[in-house]
Amino acid sequence: MANARTSGTGDVTGGRAGFGAALRTLQPDEWDKWYANLLRAFAGVVEADEERQLWHGLAEFDRFLAAWDGAECVGSAGAFSFRLTVPGGESVPAAGITGVGVAGTHRRRGILTSMMRRQLDDVRSWGEPLAVLTASEPAIYGRYGYGAASFQLKAEIDTGRTTLSVPEGTDGVRLRYASPVDVLDACEAVYARLVPGRPGMLARRPGWERLGTLDPESDRGGASPLQCVLAERDGETVGYARFRTKLGWGRSGHDGTVILSDLAALDPAADAALWRFLFGIDLTTTLVATGRPVDEAWQYMVSDIRRCRPETRDALYVRLVDVGAALGARTYRTPVDVVLEVEDAFCPWNAGRWRLSGDAKGASCERTRDAADLALSVRELAAAYLGGVSLTALAAAGRVRELREGALAEASLAFGSTVAPWLPHGF
Repeated sequence: MANARTSGTGDVTGGRAGFGAALRTLQPDEWDKWYANLLRAFAGVVEADEERQLWHGLAEFDRFLAAWDGAECVGSAGAFSFRLTVPGGESVPAAGITGVGVAGTHRRRGILTSMMRRQLDDVRSWGEPLAVLTASEPAIYGRYGYGAASFQLKAEIDTGRTTLSVPEGTDGVRLRYASPVDVLDACEAVYARLVPGRPGMLARRPGWERLGTLDPESDRGGASPLQCVLAERDGETVGYARFRTKLGWGRSGHDGTVILSDLAALDPAADAALWRFLFGIDLTTTLVATGRPVDEAWQYMVSDIRRCRPETRDALYVRLVDVGAALGARTYRTPVDVVLEVEDAFCPWNAGRWRLSGDAKGASCERTRDAADLALSVRELAAAYLGGVSLTALAAAGRVRELREGALAEASLAFGSTVAPWLPHGF
């Protein structure tokens, strides 16, 4: 779905969405108009029929909103129902905000703010403490309390001049080609086992696994159809890689590219075996990997990281819809007992003082009248929530204020995660 993929219950008649536009829950027979508005908002990009059909099948119409000017859809926003892994391994209900777009003819009329207002009210009524999204324009969502909480890595690896040093046990992993569709269940089982181990990962509901095998020819850019290699040990699938290859020829001979779509493994040896395979595909000299975890192990196996040209960018944006429930749902790396003064103008029910007490076993976060130790907005709290952004760094940027000496170091260490948060795919 557009917005790479960004962006309720409620009555059908709905309310107003700025300057007379009517805002209401999307009805199934309105999908085509809703989706046409969304694609137009994203420069009129054309999606393949199979991709469009997939998103239609995944849509939860009672959680999608449309703004109407007469019979014309001029605004769209949706909220998938997800469960998101948080530090400690708990899977927390989260609204996956998607399909956010406003017609160019109706900008600056308050439609977006009306949809964000209605949407967060709905999410709160559903009892979901978090809302998450991927942002096509990050500057938009900060004012609604979303903070960049996870990042992703892109690399263009010169495999012709870069080698891998793999861990012990790599040679004991068997690799075999398989049809991506035929082995989808085996791959999905690997993914499901990984979800509790890394903050930011999504527990996929039925149907979402098909996203990984979506392969319209229009999206290949001249590369091959999607391929898949399984990693196996003792007859058990312990990893997989999905990828495409694109042949190229230069004056010195072959100059092909491997384009990695997805890779998951249950242990270091399986992970290394898959990366080694990708490095060694015949007639290729470049491996392009996008959307990978920023702490992924291959970076420490390569002979020359400079020839991998790594880049990082923002990925998942988090919004705490219920501060107390959200902070109480995760665990903390070290013991913490701190009072937070939270500013939240858009969701005022979160504003005020909260006492957070917790450790690696669990936590609670309750209202308090005690003096505050740290002051910050809900946006900064959201950025630090998954453990990938340091409260100390935010304080250095002037976005967190320490009111009790030592409180910043205590809280910053406690909020950290042993592994970097990672969003495995868009929505």
